[in-house]
Amino acid sequence: MNRSFLIVGIALIALWARSAFYSVDAAEFVYVTRFGHVEAIHDGSSNAGLHVKAPWPVDSVIRIDRRVQSFDLPAVESLTRDPVNRTVDKTLAVDAFVTWKIPDAEAADRFVKAVRTPEQAKRILGPLINGRLAAVISTMPLDDLIGVADTQTTLSALGGGMVVGLPDAPFRLEDSKLIDERNERVRRRILGAESLFGGTPSPGDDLRTKALTEYGIQIIDIRVRRFSYPEAVRSSIAERIRSERAKKVADYESEGRKRASDIITDADRAARTIEASAKAQKTIVMSKATADATDIRAEAYAQDFGFYQFLESLRSFRKAVESGRNLLMLSSKHPLLKPGLDGPPAKKQ
Repeated sequence: MNRSFLIVGIALIALWARSAFYSVDAAEFVYVTRFGHVEAIHDGSSNAGLHVKAPWPVDSVIRIDRRVQSFDLPAVESLTRDPVNRTVDKTLAVDAFVTWKIPDAEAADRFVKAVRTPEQAKRILGPLINGRLAAVISTMPLDDLIGVADTQTTLSALGGGMVVGLPDAPFRLEDSKLIDERNERVRRRILGAESLFGGTPSPGDDLRTKALTEYGIQIIDIRVRRFSYPEAVRSSIAERIRSERAKKVADYESEGRKRASDIITDADRAARTIEASAKAQKTIVMSKATADATDIRAEAYAQDFGFYQFLESLRSFRKAVESGRNLLMLSSKHPLLKPGLDGPPAKKQ
């Protein structure tokens, strides 16, 4: 029995002695306390490896991740500003995220004393950043936050009307630039690089300095993920969008009808011009042909005028015969019978 107790005691002493050894990873800070007071802070970037301390419960070890960490901020809703009427405008919901880290051993000491865990850091940074974000949104017009370049409107402005066939890739690139500039402007104002209205900031506006000084947290970046409307007003916003789209459709249809009418009018005018020109050309050609025929006949008749008279007499006789009369009584000396009885005159030499 005594031997069993001895073995158990040796095992417990070995386990207790093992707690005197601890390792430091390159991706962490190790904060060693003795009865609650800081004893040592090891930075894994320069002091990684195996270390020795007093066994538990004399010394305790707190591990802090020194890598870059990130978390999504709770969605914040804020009223935007109407610069025309100098009142508040629509409510806008903003989703953002923050990246942060513990930069050095001194900051790790402040972090352990003021924050202690990453979960508590989220609870501290979330309201702090969201408050600044809501203040920034409330100073900016709605169009500055969600406005982009209207490709079709821009094309129409360039073309003096509805334009089809021009490439819209440059305008999509312009949209991307506007969105990047907008997000950068919001980011700088949240971090305190600019004042809430875009001017020179005051020393108290620097959120990075405040977080590092008070909590030992280095805020690396804050980025807006998206702007959207709150669920309560999305239906009315969607109806407004549909109304604006319907108005734009009506404008396009009206522009299309006007262009179609202009095309039809121009085509009718061109057709009438071509038809009139063709008729005039026809008259000229027919007049010339008639004149040429008359000249040819006159020249032909001039060669044998007697034969011409003979043909004319035959034509007159033919017309009289074709008049539909059943009985035609003529004297043998009648001029109509003379050509048939005498024959064609002899050609003069």
